[in-house]
Amino acid sequence: MIDVQRLRVLRAVADHGSFSRAAGALRLTPSAVSQHVAALERSLGAQVVTRSTRGVTLTQAGQIMVGAAESVAAELEQAKQQVELLSTGRVQLTVATFTSGGRHLLPGALPRLTAAHPSTVLHVREGEPEDTLPLVRQGAVDLALAYHFDGPLPVGPGPGSGLRWTPILEDPLHVVMPEGHRLAGRRTLEIAELAAEPWVLGCLKTEAYLRRYAERAGFEPEVRGTTTDYFFARSLVAAGIGISLIPSIALVPPVPGLRAVPIEPPAPARHIGVATLGRRDHPHVTTLIEALREQATSRQPAM
Repeated sequence: MIDVQRLRVLRAVADHGSFSRAAGALRLTPSAVSQHVAALERSLGAQVVTRSTRGVTLTQAGQIMVGAAESVAAELEQAKQQVELLSTGRVQLTVATFTSGGRHLLPGALPRLTAAHPSTVLHVREGEPEDTLPLVRQGAVDLALAYHFDGPLPVGPGPGSGLRWTPILEDPLHVVMPEGHRLAGRRTLEIAELAAEPWVLGCLKTEAYLRRYAERAGFEPEVRGTTTDYFFARSLVAAGIGISLIPSIALVPPVPGLRAVPIEPPAPARHIGVATLGRRDHPHVTTLIEALREQATSRQPAM
């Protein structure tokens, strides 16, 4: 029989990359963490971590056991919710979302959820996909409204991940510029036409994405401002600091004096979807996913 506490310790080691940091998170001593991991290895007859002066890394066996640890944690959390439902008649539903999705998609979907399941107690957590997707896998949140660009998800669905990805919306990026800009009257633009422009960007991921596209077009973008909020970025564009690259759902409410111009295909876009545990078909989760799809369908790209 594998000790659940040892799995919990191994998962903390994987999350923090060292025995000492895992010990701090678990409020244990590093020696106790080391003993738990060693005991797990003896019970399995296999090494689960590789120790070095730079920390610890998971072996293939360790990766399998961390996946099992997350599945166990998720099952325990679901059982806890079922017991609470029996005793109170109320369902706790925790939803994670990235900022612009939480601002522009989630609020419009919630009335359908509350109408269909009025006893639901809803909790909302904000975070980027690399932070929220592991929470889904661990059972700490029931679903995450998340996104990725043209690469894979930060913690993507795959063998052993337990995650299911439900596409919701293709969210194309637009070039945002002052109405008086020399290119503001164009119906579409190519990235290469913007080589001489200064940029203000709304998140670090967008900056990395722009740099990849700019490299393909043969130029190095001059970034004069990087923010964590697309509305702030648009405000800086209105102030004349530079132009910006903004996803379509983040173009509302409109900022007076700005123009959003689509990029010619193949245009950069965010792929927005919902991550859930593949084996969990909770009716509340299903209702919210359907409501998010309806909300996404009703939205038209801002121009």
